[in-house]
Amino acid sequence: MFKRIGLIAKRGDPRVKGCLDRLINFLQTRQVQIIIDAASARLVSHSNLNIAANTEALGIRCDLIIIIGGDGTLLQSARLLAKHDIRLVGINLGKLGFLTDINPQEMEKYLSEILDGLFIEEERFLIYAEVYRDGQCLSYSNALNDIVIHRWNMSHMLTFETTINGHLVSRQRADGLVIATPTGCTAYALSAGGPLISPSLNALLLVTICPHTLTSRPLIVDGDSCIQITLCRDQIGEAQLNSDGLLCQRLIPGDLVRIEKRQQIRLIHPQGHDHYATLREKLDWGKWL
Repeated sequence: MFKRIGLIAKRGDPRVKGCLDRLINFLQTRQVQIIIDAASARLVSHSNLNIAANTEALGIRCDLIIIIGGDGTLLQSARLLAKHDIRLVGINLGKLGFLTDINPQEMEKYLSEILDGLFIEEERFLIYAEVYRDGQCLSYSNALNDIVIHRWNMSHMLTFETTINGHLVSRQRADGLVIATPTGCTAYALSAGGPLISPSLNALLLVTICPHTLTSRPLIVDGDSCIQITLCRDQIGEAQLNSDGLLCQRLIPGDLVRIEKRQQIRLIHPQGHDHYATLREKLDWGKWL
């Protein structure tokens, strides 16, 4: 089913080389074309590999991309590859594994089934943020988990307004705001007190970080909504915008951030994948019963 398979590996982890070598040996027995990004190619001892210049080049050439690392490695790859609507599958060498859910010890077993067409496929959408200052677009970024606006070089709170589809929702003071996808509900949004929502829902989640008022609660809205956050002009100091934990733009009073759903990836899971079993394991539900 998959004839051209791309490989991306986490950098700086000593466990990656052995796992990547095993993966290449296995794929060579399956007689598929292997394409590896240039940074990952430097980690292995195999010669005569087909090398892509960068991660984005894999999206053009491959049917499936296998990622060795943690959720952070998959998030980074997803942001770069989303324009190609590519299929991704993750081998987990990280701490959590909400997205990279194949254990390295069982890698060959599950990948054999996937290459034989036995798998579960999920569509996950990304969100896209544009930052405007005085009517001009300064920057844009995308995220699979979340866009976060939070205070930066000051000790006091941010003051900002939130509108959804042109309707004013609130003017509030807080340390910041998380705008998360269903995929990102188990990340920063969860730590900030947000709910868990099914990854299949077309929804966006807004969670205020340390709000000044106790009546502030997480808000779930339609996934096709246009969300705008404006830093109030009487705000003192700067804020910053992060996409999946990466600093993308410093913000000053009066800046406007527009966030909408855009692009998607497709996650591949082994047969028998159970989202609720993953939650039980990762969040220790019922561990002490």
